[in-house]
Amino acid sequence: MSNKQHPPLMKKHSQTDLVSRLKTRKILGVGGEDDDGEVHRSKISQMLGNEIKYTVREPFGIRLWILISAVTFSVMALVALVFPNQLYEVVFEEELSTTNISIRLYGGALLSLSLVMWNGVYTTEKVIIQWTLLTEACYFAIQFLVTFITLAELGVMPNTAVLLLLSRLLFLVVTLAYYYHLGRRNKKM
Repeated sequence: MSNKQHPPLMKKHSQTDLVSRLKTRKILGVGGEDDDGEVHRSKISQMLGNEIKYTVREPFGIRLWILISAVTFSVMALVALVFPNQLYEVVFEEELSTTNISIRLYGGALLSLSLVMWNGVYTTEKVIIQWTLLTEACYFAIQFLVTFITLAELGVMPNTAVLLLLSRLLFLVVTLAYYYHLGRRNKKM
């Protein structure tokens, strides 16, 4: 074996060699803008993603709206479970002639929906907030249709029922507006 002496290795100072750094970053694909307009500082952040990208820019008042919905659903569920006759009399202005079980089942369903609303109050994930709003919107739409059809079949339109229908329609519009604004993509500057 020959004992050949290798020349000493020269360390290249890439921090000071600007052209070399730019070439390296270009080869790695970092430093420039990607398709979304984001500038990645390293290959790791490019591969893992930027957590700022996933933070939710919530519309003004959405948390308060979900909180109000959760409280309203909880209160209405408890009223339907504990006082089914009185709830029916307030809406339809007549005494309940059938069993209380249907109104108590309605209260149980409302209580289940209120749990979804309470989960939406405390979450930070956009998808969960969207599903919470979509669940609420579906409830208000179905409730509006069922109440309207029932009142049309009875042939009577008490003032409290009309107020209930209008409030459900208003709640549906507000919920869908929040759902729409939460689902929009923000334009980058």
